[in-house]
Amino acid sequence: AGTERARASAQTLLHVPYGSGDGEKLDIYFPTDPSETFPVLVYIHGGYWQCLSKDESGFAAPPLVSRGVAVVAVGYDIAPKGRCCPAEAAAACVAQRPPSLPFVLCLGHMDAMVLQVRRSLVFLAERYPRIRGIYLCGHSAGAHLAAMVLNTDWTKFQVVPDIKGAVLVSGVYDLEPILHTYVNDALNMSWEVAQRNSPMRLVTPAVPAACEVLVAVAQHDSPEFRRQSQEYSQALRAAGWSVSLLDLAGVDHFNVIEKLSEDSYVLTQVGRRAVPRW
Repeated sequence: AGTERARASAQTLLHVPYGSGDGEKLDIYFPTDPSETFPVLVYIHGGYWQCLSKDESGFAAPPLVSRGVAVVAVGYDIAPKGRCCPAEAAAACVAQRPPSLPFVLCLGHMDAMVLQVRRSLVFLAERYPRIRGIYLCGHSAGAHLAAMVLNTDWTKFQVVPDIKGAVLVSGVYDLEPILHTYVNDALNMSWEVAQRNSPMRLVTPAVPAACEVLVAVAQHDSPEFRRQSQEYSQALRAAGWSVSLLDLAGVDHFNVIEKLSEDSYVLTQVGRRAVPRW
């Protein structure tokens, strides 16, 4: 309902392709009164990498676009569409393989989802030069994907998106603990895939241009979500990143992000201080 209201009230471009995959689409909500340049909040949805979509991700747009901030909801191909490619499907997937990866990459595979989100930012940087700062916001699996963006080697893409900040909400930063749970039934990740896609294991020393990071976690998140949020924020801080940990009282794993459309919500207020004109 929130996304429907946002689409009805804002100037939008829906289902904008940033690649050739079925899920490689963006929904763009433009500022009500855009200036020559404007910041953009890029929202990456959760759903354990296997449900939800950008079509439920516009709920936070109205209070942002009214303050001069564009909102982009990123779509990506979720599992179990790809899982690990069976041999007979490999030929159809070769076109999805970037030169830097020595293996076949299929849509819905964890490597592919990470690559898609990175490529969506490259597309925005190239297509909309009026953007003056990208602010990432991801929830749960989306926070994982946003965190993976933070350690991207952009030289491989020949474009460096101007990422100014990241708000990571109730995220997963170490994939190894889910390998033997039902979550991996659809993902079908190997230990190697989990290792190379775990932000906790990929933290690099902050560079001078590194963005500010806000790691938020709900009071009623599970102990594992809370542990990972605390340990990931500590790892970033130890590597020299500017990072804050926000423990949000009275919310759980789901309404911690759903309340982002409310002006009085703590996370909304913190976001306003982090994003110009929010």
